[in-house]
Amino acid sequence: MAIKNQSNRLTNQHKLSQGVVGIFGDDAKSHDVTVGEISKLVMESLKIEYPKINFRYRTSIKKDEINESLRKVDPELGKTLFVLNSSIKPDGGIIEVKDDNDEWRVVLVTEAKHQGKDVENIRQGILVGTKINQDLMAAGNAIERSHKNISEIANFMLAEIHFPYVLFLEGSNFLTKTISIIRPDGRVVNLEYNSGMLNRLDRLTSANYGMPINKNLCVNKFVKHKDRTIMLQAASIYTQGVGEKWDRNEMFEIMLEVSKSSLKALGRDLFTQITTK
Repeated sequence: MAIKNQSNRLTNQHKLSQGVVGIFGDDAKSHDVTVGEISKLVMESLKIEYPKINFRYRTSIKKDEINESLRKVDPELGKTLFVLNSSIKPDGGIIEVKDDNDEWRVVLVTEAKHQGKDVENIRQGILVGTKINQDLMAAGNAIERSHKNISEIANFMLAEIHFPYVLFLEGSNFLTKTISIIRPDGRVVNLEYNSGMLNRLDRLTSANYGMPINKNLCVNKFVKHKDRTIMLQAASIYTQGVGEKWDRNEMFEIMLEVSKSSLKALGRDLFTQITTK
Protein backbone atom coordinates (compact mmCIF):
# COMPACT_ATOMS: atom_id res chain seq x y z
CA MET A 1 0.00 0.00 0.00
CA ALA A 2 2.88 2.36 0.82
CA ILE A 3 4.35 1.93 -2.65
CA LYS A 4 0.97 2.59 -4.27
CA ASN A 5 0.48 5.74 -2.20
CA GLN A 6 3.96 6.95 -3.12
CA SER A 7 3.24 6.23 -6.79
CA ASN A 8 -0.04 8.16 -6.60
CA ARG A 9 1.70 11.06 -4.88
CA LEU A 10 4.46 11.19 -7.46
CA THR A 11 1.96 10.89 -10.29
CA ASN A 12 -0.01 13.84 -8.92
CA GLN A 13 3.22 15.84 -8.68
CA HIS A 14 3.93 15.01 -12.29
CA LYS A 15 0.48 16.25 -13.37
CA LEU A 16 0.95 19.47 -11.44
CA SER A 17 4.46 20.10 -12.70
CA GLN A 18 3.55 19.32 -16.33
CA GLY A 19 6.82 17.52 -16.84
CA VAL A 20 9.56 15.59 -15.13
CA VAL A 21 10.94 18.53 -13.14
CA GLY A 22 9.67 18.21 -9.60
CA ILE A 23 8.53 14.58 -9.68
CA PHE A 24 11.12 13.50 -7.17
CA GLY A 25 12.03 16.88 -5.72
CA ASP A 26 15.51 18.11 -4.84
CA ASP A 27 16.53 14.74 -3.40
CA ALA A 28 16.35 12.99 -6.76
CA LYS A 29 19.77 11.37 -6.61
CA SER A 30 19.24 9.59 -3.34
CA HIS A 31 15.46 9.20 -3.42
CA ASP A 32 14.49 5.64 -2.53
CA VAL A 33 12.43 5.02 -5.65
CA THR A 34 12.89 1.82 -7.62
CA VAL A 35 13.15 1.63 -11.40
CA GLY A 36 9.85 -0.27 -11.34
CA GLU A 37 8.09 2.62 -9.65
CA ILE A 38 9.57 5.04 -12.16
CA SER A 39 8.36 2.76 -14.96
CA LYS A 40 4.83 2.95 -13.53
CA LEU A 41 5.07 6.73 -13.51
CA VAL A 42 6.17 6.62 -17.15
CA MET A 43 3.05 4.60 -17.93
CA GLU A 44 0.88 7.13 -16.10
CA SER A 45 2.47 9.91 -18.15
CA LEU A 46 1.76 7.98 -21.35
CA LYS A 47 -1.86 7.51 -20.32
CA ILE A 48 -2.21 11.25 -19.82
CA GLU A 49 -0.60 12.09 -23.16
CA TYR A 50 -2.35 9.30 -25.11
CA PRO A 51 -5.76 8.91 -23.39
CA LYS A 52 -7.24 6.81 -26.22
CA ILE A 53 -4.59 4.11 -26.00
CA ASN A 54 -4.62 1.24 -23.49
CA PHE A 55 -1.43 0.55 -21.56
CA ARG A 56 -0.56 -2.06 -18.98
CA TYR A 57 2.35 -2.81 -16.66
CA ARG A 58 3.51 -6.24 -15.60
CA THR A 59 6.50 -7.52 -13.69
CA SER A 60 7.33 -10.66 -15.66
CA ILE A 61 6.97 -12.58 -18.91
CA LYS A 62 6.58 -16.34 -18.90
CA LYS A 63 8.97 -18.45 -20.91
CA ASP A 64 6.08 -20.19 -22.68
CA GLU A 65 4.88 -16.75 -23.88
CA ILE A 66 8.34 -16.13 -25.32
CA ASN A 67 8.29 -19.53 -27.06
CA GLU A 68 4.82 -18.85 -28.44
CA SER A 69 6.04 -15.55 -29.86
CA LEU A 70 9.00 -17.31 -31.48
CA ARG A 71 6.76 -19.96 -33.05
CA LYS A 72 4.73 -17.23 -34.73
CA VAL A 73 7.90 -16.21 -36.54
CA ASP A 74 8.89 -19.77 -37.49
CA PRO A 75 7.42 -23.12 -36.30
CA GLU A 76 10.91 -24.50 -35.73
CA LEU A 77 11.51 -21.95 -33.00
CA GLY A 78 10.29 -21.92 -29.41
CA LYS A 79 9.97 -25.66 -28.94
CA THR A 80 12.12 -26.29 -25.87
CA LEU A 81 10.86 -25.69 -22.34
CA PHE A 82 11.85 -27.72 -19.29
CA VAL A 83 10.32 -25.72 -16.41
CA LEU A 84 6.70 -24.92 -17.26
CA ASN A 85 6.39 -21.92 -14.91
CA SER A 86 9.74 -20.40 -15.90
CA SER A 87 9.71 -16.64 -16.41
CA ILE A 88 11.93 -13.56 -16.59
CA LYS A 89 11.56 -10.57 -14.28
CA PRO A 90 13.34 -7.40 -15.41
CA ASP A 91 13.97 -5.02 -12.49
CA GLY A 92 11.73 -2.31 -13.90
CA GLY A 93 9.04 -4.54 -15.34
CA ILE A 94 7.40 -4.25 -18.75
CA ILE A 95 5.07 -1.60 -20.19
CA GLU A 96 2.84 -2.76 -23.04
CA VAL A 97 0.28 -1.17 -25.32
CA LYS A 98 -2.79 -2.81 -26.91
CA ASP A 99 -2.75 -2.38 -30.67
CA ASP A 100 -5.67 -2.14 -33.13
CA ASN A 101 -5.79 -5.95 -33.33
CA ASP A 102 -6.15 -6.31 -29.54
CA GLU A 103 -2.60 -7.63 -29.24
CA TRP A 104 -0.32 -6.44 -26.44
CA ARG A 105 2.96 -5.00 -27.73
CA VAL A 106 6.03 -4.09 -25.68
CA VAL A 107 6.72 -0.37 -25.20
CA LEU A 108 9.42 -0.41 -22.51
CA VAL A 109 11.55 -2.88 -20.55
CA THR A 110 13.94 -1.56 -17.91
CA GLU A 111 16.63 -2.78 -15.57
CA ALA A 112 18.90 -0.91 -13.18
CA LYS A 113 22.11 -2.47 -11.94
CA HIS A 114 24.64 -1.25 -9.39
CA GLN A 115 28.09 -2.79 -9.32
CA GLY A 116 31.16 -1.36 -7.63
CA LYS A 117 31.12 0.48 -4.28
CA ASP A 118 34.63 1.91 -4.54
CA VAL A 119 33.50 5.54 -4.53
CA GLU A 120 31.43 5.07 -1.36
CA ASN A 121 34.14 3.00 0.34
CA ILE A 122 36.91 5.51 -0.37
CA ARG A 123 34.83 8.46 0.84
CA GLN A 124 34.10 6.58 4.06
CA GLY A 125 37.71 5.51 4.50
CA ILE A 126 36.91 1.81 4.15
CA LEU A 127 39.71 -0.48 2.98
CA VAL A 128 38.89 -3.72 1.16
CA GLY A 129 40.53 -6.92 -0.05
CA THR A 130 41.40 -10.17 1.71
CA LYS A 131 43.91 -8.34 3.92
CA ILE A 132 41.74 -5.22 4.29
CA ASN A 133 44.56 -3.06 2.89
CA GLN A 134 43.31 -2.04 -0.57
CA ASP A 135 41.49 1.03 -1.80
CA LEU A 136 39.83 -0.79 -4.70
CA MET A 137 37.92 -4.04 -4.99
CA ALA A 138 38.32 -6.14 -8.13
CA ALA A 139 35.06 -6.06 -10.09
CA GLY A 140 32.78 -9.06 -10.04
CA ASN A 141 30.70 -10.59 -12.81
CA ALA A 142 27.17 -10.30 -11.39
CA ILE A 143 26.20 -7.77 -14.08
CA GLU A 144 26.58 -10.41 -16.77
CA ARG A 145 23.31 -11.96 -15.66
CA SER A 146 21.63 -9.05 -17.44
CA HIS A 147 22.44 -10.72 -20.74
CA LYS A 148 19.86 -13.44 -20.10
CA ASN A 149 16.94 -11.04 -19.79
CA ILE A 150 18.12 -9.04 -22.78
CA SER A 151 18.28 -12.19 -24.90
CA GLU A 152 14.86 -13.38 -23.75
CA ILE A 153 13.17 -10.05 -24.53
CA ALA A 154 14.93 -10.05 -27.91
CA ASN A 155 13.40 -13.46 -28.57
CA PHE A 156 9.98 -12.23 -27.44
CA MET A 157 10.26 -9.26 -29.81
CA LEU A 158 11.90 -10.99 -32.76
CA ALA A 159 9.04 -9.97 -35.07
CA GLU A 160 9.17 -6.30 -34.06
CA ILE A 161 11.15 -3.45 -35.62
CA HIS A 162 11.90 -1.91 -32.23
CA PHE A 163 13.64 -3.12 -29.07
CA PRO A 164 12.93 -0.82 -26.09
CA TYR A 165 15.23 -2.47 -23.58
CA VAL A 166 16.89 0.11 -21.32
CA LEU A 167 19.69 -0.83 -18.93
CA PHE A 168 20.75 1.73 -16.33
CA LEU A 169 24.18 1.19 -14.80
CA GLU A 170 25.64 2.85 -11.74
CA GLY A 171 28.70 2.20 -9.63
CA SER A 172 32.46 2.31 -9.99
CA ASN A 173 32.53 -0.66 -12.37
CA PHE A 174 30.96 1.46 -15.12
CA LEU A 175 33.21 4.51 -15.33
CA THR A 176 33.61 6.34 -18.63
CA LYS A 177 36.25 8.75 -17.36
CA THR A 178 38.96 8.74 -14.70
CA ILE A 179 37.85 10.23 -11.39
CA SER A 180 39.64 11.19 -8.17
CA ILE A 181 38.10 10.53 -4.76
CA ILE A 182 39.39 11.95 -1.48
CA ARG A 183 39.62 9.73 1.59
CA PRO A 184 38.75 11.15 5.04
CA ASP A 185 42.49 11.38 5.79
CA GLY A 186 42.99 13.62 2.75
CA ARG A 187 44.67 11.03 0.52
CA VAL A 188 43.48 11.11 -3.10
CA VAL A 189 42.64 7.83 -4.85
CA ASN A 190 42.37 7.74 -8.64
CA LEU A 191 39.86 5.42 -10.27
CA GLU A 192 41.01 4.79 -13.84
CA TYR A 193 38.09 4.29 -16.22
CA ASN A 194 40.15 2.00 -18.48
CA SER A 195 41.33 -0.31 -15.71
CA GLY A 196 40.66 -3.96 -16.46
CA MET A 197 40.31 -4.57 -12.73
CA LEU A 198 37.44 -2.10 -12.43
CA ASN A 199 35.61 -1.57 -15.69
CA ARG A 200 32.88 -3.99 -16.77
CA LEU A 201 31.25 -1.96 -19.54
CA ASP A 202 32.94 -4.02 -22.24
CA ARG A 203 31.16 -7.09 -20.91
CA LEU A 204 27.81 -5.48 -21.68
CA THR A 205 28.36 -3.72 -25.00
CA SER A 206 27.86 -7.01 -26.85
CA ALA A 207 24.18 -6.30 -26.11
CA ASN A 208 24.30 -3.19 -28.32
CA TYR A 209 26.82 -4.43 -30.93
CA GLY A 210 29.41 -1.97 -29.67
CA MET A 211 27.29 1.04 -30.60
CA PRO A 212 27.42 4.18 -28.42
CA ILE A 213 26.15 4.02 -24.86
CA ASN A 214 23.91 6.72 -23.36
CA LYS A 215 21.91 6.71 -26.58
CA ASN A 216 18.34 5.69 -27.43
CA LEU A 217 18.74 2.63 -29.68
CA CYS A 218 15.09 1.58 -29.48
CA VAL A 219 14.47 1.44 -33.25
CA ASN A 220 16.14 -1.61 -34.73
CA LYS A 221 19.06 -1.07 -37.04
CA PHE A 222 19.19 -2.87 -40.40
CA VAL A 223 22.65 -3.44 -41.81
CA LYS A 224 23.59 -4.80 -45.21
CA HIS A 225 26.35 -7.35 -45.65
CA LYS A 226 27.02 -8.61 -49.18
CA ASP A 227 23.62 -9.84 -50.40
CA ARG A 228 22.02 -10.02 -46.95
CA THR A 229 20.15 -7.60 -44.69
CA ILE A 230 20.53 -8.20 -40.96
CA MET A 231 18.28 -6.78 -38.24
CA LEU A 232 19.99 -5.75 -35.01
CA GLN A 233 18.12 -5.57 -31.71
CA ALA A 234 20.29 -3.37 -29.52
CA ALA A 235 19.81 -2.65 -25.83
CA SER A 236 20.02 1.01 -24.87
CA ILE A 237 22.73 1.13 -22.20
CA TYR A 238 23.01 4.17 -19.95
CA THR A 239 25.65 4.90 -17.32
CA GLN A 240 26.44 7.90 -15.14
CA GLY A 241 30.08 7.23 -15.95
CA VAL A 242 31.40 8.71 -12.68
CA GLY A 243 30.35 6.05 -10.19
CA GLU A 244 27.42 8.05 -8.82
CA LYS A 245 23.75 7.14 -8.44
CA TRP A 246 21.31 7.97 -11.18
CA ASP A 247 19.15 11.05 -10.83
CA ARG A 248 15.61 9.62 -10.88
CA ASN A 249 14.30 12.50 -12.98
CA GLU A 250 16.90 11.72 -15.64
CA MET A 251 15.87 8.07 -15.61
CA PHE A 252 12.25 9.10 -16.06
CA GLU A 253 13.13 11.32 -19.04
CA ILE A 254 15.10 8.55 -20.76
CA MET A 255 12.40 5.94 -20.17
CA LEU A 256 9.70 8.26 -21.48
CA GLU A 257 11.75 9.06 -24.59
CA VAL A 258 12.29 5.37 -25.36
CA SER A 259 8.59 4.64 -24.78
CA LYS A 260 7.61 7.30 -27.29
CA SER A 261 10.10 5.85 -29.78
CA SER A 262 8.28 2.53 -29.38
CA LEU A 263 4.90 4.11 -29.98
CA LYS A 264 6.23 5.79 -33.09
CA ALA A 265 7.56 2.45 -34.37
CA LEU A 266 4.15 0.90 -33.68
CA GLY A 267 2.30 3.85 -35.18
CA ARG A 268 0.51 2.09 -38.03
CA ASP A 269 -0.79 -0.57 -35.62
CA LEU A 270 -2.19 2.10 -33.28
CA PHE A 271 -3.69 4.28 -35.99
CA THR A 272 -7.35 3.58 -35.22
CA GLN A 273 -6.99 4.42 -31.54
CA ILE A 274 -5.01 7.59 -32.15
CA THR A 275 -7.35 8.98 -34.81
CA THR A 276 -10.67 7.97 -33.23
CA LYS A 277 -12.56 10.94 -31.83
